[in-house]
Amino acid sequence: MKTVDINVILFEGFTALDFIGPVEALQRIENYRIRYFSLHGGIVSNGKTLKIETLPFSEMQQGILLVPGGFGTRGLVQDAAFIEAIGKIADEAVFCLTVCTGSALLAMTGLLRGKKATSNKLAMNWVREIAPETNWQAHARWVVSGKYYTSSGVSAGMDMALGFIADQWGRETAENIARRMEYIWNADPDIDPFS
Repeated sequence: MKTVDINVILFEGFTALDFIGPVEALQRIENYRIRYFSLHGGIVSNGKTLKIETLPFSEMQQGILLVPGGFGTRGLVQDAAFIEAIGKIADEAVFCLTVCTGSALLAMTGLLRGKKATSNKLAMNWVREIAPETNWQAHARWVVSGKYYTSSGVSAGMDMALGFIADQWGRETAENIARRMEYIWNADPDIDPFS
């Protein structure tokens, strides 16, 4: 079976659980390779205690792209070089998964224009303001629009990742992974207690 590349995008000011939760689920599929990337590579920090060594975008292989959110997204939505680079790799990805305000970065590329998407409910007004051409869903734990999966705030990324696994490898696989993680999976993307 072919190795699945799971490419995690990181940037200064990312939210740790946005990617750690989904990675915990995704690493339990067979034949995976998880690698961490930033625009130019090097050490990237969440602004607190977590520092991760990353590879430059230029070394990324096509696969599943995971884009977390965090306060760092606020400045990055105006960074033309970063948005252009994200747009290119997201367009080439087999699937693109975003968590929290990671969807704002994807929306700024234009790839979500006219598509349904969601984000952290506390940031909903902001994402609507910066990317009004995206069809933002205020009541959704996660949303699927073709190859693009967007999830609500922080912990919703785990539900989305399991939903993605269910779509690609079967619901039983997702349920088994959730059980092994001792995680109560909200398997219905329309059940959103935070909206």
